[in-house]
Amino acid sequence: MDFELNDDQQDIQRAVADLAATFSDDYWAEKDQSHEFPWEFYKAFADAGWVGIAVPEEFGGAGLGIFEASLMMQAIAASGGGQTAASAIHMSIFGMHPVIVHGSEEMKRAALPRIVEGDLHVCFGVTEPNAGSDTTRTTTFAKRDGEDYVINGRKVWISKALESEKILLLTRTTKFDDSPKKTEGMTLFFTDLDRDHVEIRPIRKMGRHAVDSNELFIDDLRVPASDRVGEEGKGFRYLLDGLNPERVLVAVEAAGIGYAALRRATAYGNERVVFGRPIGQNQGLAHPLADALIGLDAAVLMARKAAWLYDAGKPCGREANMAKYLCSNAAFAAADRAVQIHGGFGYAAEYHVERYFRESRLARIAPISNEMVLNYVAEHVMGLPRSY
Repeated sequence: MDFELNDDQQDIQRAVADLAATFSDDYWAEKDQSHEFPWEFYKAFADAGWVGIAVPEEFGGAGLGIFEASLMMQAIAASGGGQTAASAIHMSIFGMHPVIVHGSEEMKRAALPRIVEGDLHVCFGVTEPNAGSDTTRTTTFAKRDGEDYVINGRKVWISKALESEKILLLTRTTKFDDSPKKTEGMTLFFTDLDRDHVEIRPIRKMGRHAVDSNELFIDDLRVPASDRVGEEGKGFRYLLDGLNPERVLVAVEAAGIGYAALRRATAYGNERVVFGRPIGQNQGLAHPLADALIGLDAAVLMARKAAWLYDAGKPCGREANMAKYLCSNAAFAAADRAVQIHGGFGYAAEYHVERYFRESRLARIAPISNEMVLNYVAEHVMGLPRSY
């Protein structure tokens, strides 16, 4: 692995940062306060071709890897857009990998060019109220009925469902107790989000208000067999093609928030004068910020390694999970310290660090909690007994 970015990768960083900079912190604060999806931002990035960065060239995309996508997503979050900006587009990047790898040619030709153009919005239907991190306990069921499947169930924390035309939906086609292995019997569908059979209820939440999170109530949703991704019963295996890229992208997005927070904190530390000196001159404030930067830089290196391994076709579960853990913790520490150096003004919306703080907290929970990352490392990396 070469730690130096090549010319093309540096160009991606610069071009994305320049475009993202046209959307100010005030823009993101307004979207957050009004709970309005950032359509102007989404359109600008779609028009510039960035939404299709990881889509194969034959379908109109750039055909680049998760490494390049991670550079893009970090730059977007670091611009001040944070999780809101990243969440507006990242499902179209990592979420479509199961379709790219396992979908039919007809499915890919119908959907992927529209993804690239920004015309097709997609949501990711995996999490359930009573399953959570234990995906094998999914109960949403797809029953075969001739050439169709009829799906019933419930999903939760589904981002962008209000804007989405299609959903990548994980179901069971064999009940858990009847499956030879708990990871078998699950089937993945890429299908229309039919509002006549899917009720969408927005969830009120702490932050990232401009990008909705929802509960989905699925009632007799009829799906043609042609909307099935790959073979019946192998959906969990296909889902894994999107999980490690998701962890990498969420990791760098979190890191981007941390860098945005430190940029604000550093500026304030230089500008704010108390007792006749800039407050950043005080080691009690300067050292926590320096420590936060060290933590972010180290965490991003792990994310870069994970992305490089994934693109090289090598196992990266260890690194992807560690990157998500390290970046989310480092970002939260940076955002917390940015609030602290602002004192009371850190609590005020106009200084923006309170928004970074709220959004940085999410990455320690989703898409997998940091406690579950520790379980993964303990069991699958260190060989300790399974704890759950």
